[in-house]
Amino acid sequence: MKRRSVTMTDGLTADKVTRSDGCPTSTSLPHPRESIRNCALSMDQIPDLHSPMSPISESPSSPAYSTVTRVHAAPAAPSATALPASPVTRRSSEPQLCPGSAPKPPGESDKGPYASPSHTLCKASPSPSLSSYSDPDSGHYCQLQPPVRGSREWAAAEASSRQARSYGERLKELSENGAPEGDWGRAFTVPIVEATSSFNPATFQSLLIPKDNRPLEVGLLRKVKELLAEVDARTLARHVTKVDCLVARILGVTKEMQTLMGVRWGMELLTLPHGRQLRLDLLERFHTMSIMLAVDILGCTGSAEERAALLHKTIQLAAELRGTMGNMFSFAAVMGALDMAQIARLEQTWVTLRQRHTEGAILYEKKLKPFLKSLNEGKEGPPLSNTTFPHVLPLITLLECDSAPAEGPEPWGSTEHGVEVILAHLEAARTVAHHGGLYHTNAEVKLQGFQARPELLEVFSTEFQMRLLWGSQGASSNQARRYEKFDKVLTALSHKLEPAVRSSEL
Repeated sequence: MKRRSVTMTDGLTADKVTRSDGCPTSTSLPHPRESIRNCALSMDQIPDLHSPMSPISESPSSPAYSTVTRVHAAPAAPSATALPASPVTRRSSEPQLCPGSAPKPPGESDKGPYASPSHTLCKASPSPSLSSYSDPDSGHYCQLQPPVRGSREWAAAEASSRQARSYGERLKELSENGAPEGDWGRAFTVPIVEATSSFNPATFQSLLIPKDNRPLEVGLLRKVKELLAEVDARTLARHVTKVDCLVARILGVTKEMQTLMGVRWGMELLTLPHGRQLRLDLLERFHTMSIMLAVDILGCTGSAEERAALLHKTIQLAAELRGTMGNMFSFAAVMGALDMAQIARLEQTWVTLRQRHTEGAILYEKKLKPFLKSLNEGKEGPPLSNTTFPHVLPLITLLECDSAPAEGPEPWGSTEHGVEVILAHLEAARTVAHHGGLYHTNAEVKLQGFQARPELLEVFSTEFQMRLLWGSQGASSNQARRYEKFDKVLTALSHKLEPAVRSSEL
């Protein structure tokens, strides 16, 4: 219906509407435009301004803004039923009558649409003004009728509510009520919470280690050194990456494993509460790998040139893991071995490295160490298109702070930027969990056509390393005790290679 507002040409009418006779304009009226806007009336109401039934009183005793009451008149014509209420008699918080709703008598106003709008239903108007919800005066209670069960609208709402529910809510519902109807309910299986480690040194079948062995057997250490020296750094990096991806469930994940985990990839599992055992296994692998590489360097009892050459190859291995393979996990493990106090104190070895392998020393000092620092602080990372194993060590250490062995100050230990570093790693966990499939694809591409040697795969397996370092009996002992004892062994080996200079000899 067309509406007509009072304009400036209806000055007398507007004046009669907005104020009574004898009231000063300067004290009781707002801006003239505001008065005109608030006094917009429909065409049918304007002729009735002076009638006794007019909703606006003009008696001299009425205030400047008279009390407005809603009058429900009997419909005179069919068009009168669709007449919208006047803005004067409707506040912005009140709903507007929809077309087709019959007016109620004054006695039934408490049962009308304004008393309980949830029970008053109408179809949405095609008019743009009725479909706009940005205007506070265009509020409409439409489409509040719940859809009939079994209808298309009900099915759409049910599917939307299922998608909006979180993993925890669905798991709780399934544990209490069983699987609901539908494909998603039949396909869902409650994930298994792993309670034991995937590493079992006692039952490990080895090609190199006898059934019962002692810690650090000389013949076994010599065999490992020969195997590592036979191939180049890139081949070693491929072997390490393949074993890492199998342990972290980036590769080799079957449908049965995905059902038991509740997720598709290990990178998503390690961010979840029931992925604690996977986090502990990765921590075990990280520290065992670092210790074995440190033993390989410190066990070289030859000249300083031989140790410098071994240091150079270890630096090359770290560079290949970072650049070629995109394996940030073992890159951090190799860098952790090079940064151990027992190796960092070998001054003669490092001096020889700078003299004989200058480019390797520059690579380590100028590129690899700053890059690892940026990774630990959450400032920099490799491109996702080149990453097979992201840098998850800080995240795992945060989530398992009670179980992770302490190795010096953590990157978030600073009082200035500690909170920012923690937030950066927690935010990176979202990316890690989201791109598990991408890491899987990258690993497959980088290892495509790779022919691994079984002996080298065994050398880089965690069970082999545990048996090599602690023997068949000590490999199953307490983790903290094992690390504490071996720290003393590494210190003794380091001082045997380069004894500490006493202050009296300086």
